[in-house]
Amino acid sequence: MENQQVWFVTGASKGLGLVLVQQLLKAGHQVAATSRTKQDLITATGSEQSENFLPLEVTLTNEESVKNAISATVAKFTKIDVVVNNAGYGQVGTLEELSDSEARRNFDVNVFGSLNVIRYVMPHFRAQHSGKIFNIASVGGFFGNFPGWGIYCATKFAVAGFTESLAAEVKPFGISATVVYPGYFRTNFLSKESLTVPANPIPEYTEVRAGQEAHENEINGNQAGDPEKGAEVLIRIASEQNVPVHLFLGQDAYDMAALKIKTIESDLENWKDLATSTNFDN
Repeated sequence: MENQQVWFVTGASKGLGLVLVQQLLKAGHQVAATSRTKQDLITATGSEQSENFLPLEVTLTNEESVKNAISATVAKFTKIDVVVNNAGYGQVGTLEELSDSEARRNFDVNVFGSLNVIRYVMPHFRAQHSGKIFNIASVGGFFGNFPGWGIYCATKFAVAGFTESLAAEVKPFGISATVVYPGYFRTNFLSKESLTVPANPIPEYTEVRAGQEAHENEINGNQAGDPEKGAEVLIRIASEQNVPVHLFLGQDAYDMAALKIKTIESDLENWKDLATSTNFDN
């Protein structure tokens, strides 16, 4: 295959990651895919380890596990061209009701897991003077007006922030980094195995509980985004020489980003005179 690439995809046993891996294998790419359980990954993809497929059982919060997975991928395929940091989970709960451990756990997986992958793949990318990194955030990593999703949004804002810095850091080496902000896609993200609820909910947050119930019972299964089309977009962009730093995936993500930008522009102009009066010479 003339344009065959080697992909490393985390969180590949379900959701967008699973669809992406299935499409990549069908297109003839070589894929290393990770999940917490190797058998779940093999069952979900319908593929055993083969010439083009390397299923890996990885604990992303464990540096040694990540390091070994990267090494195994390079040993099998000789290189890695594209990394997709897709693994993560949703955490519902207000800032008041979520415990420190609940919040830190979400950051451990959604933020530090991706940083572990980046840390161990970068030496290979720098050596080959090429590579593309796609960090899957969420539209909630740009537009945070979701009551009850503050910690989750914070993890995804973190992903957006470090991806911007990463893009600047690695550009001199011919490497790109893109933060992907998916909107609502029809995956199992809102199902019980992917969405964690607060251990000690506070009854007074009636609006948040209503929103939580809506996400679990009304929005779940009725999302407008087609994960097959989402995966196609990622594969297409990975084949381009010049890729965006920011990719808003889905019409809803685009619309929410546009609304956020309009709000920021309004605040900038409405408070410009006061906010810019802080220099010594003013």
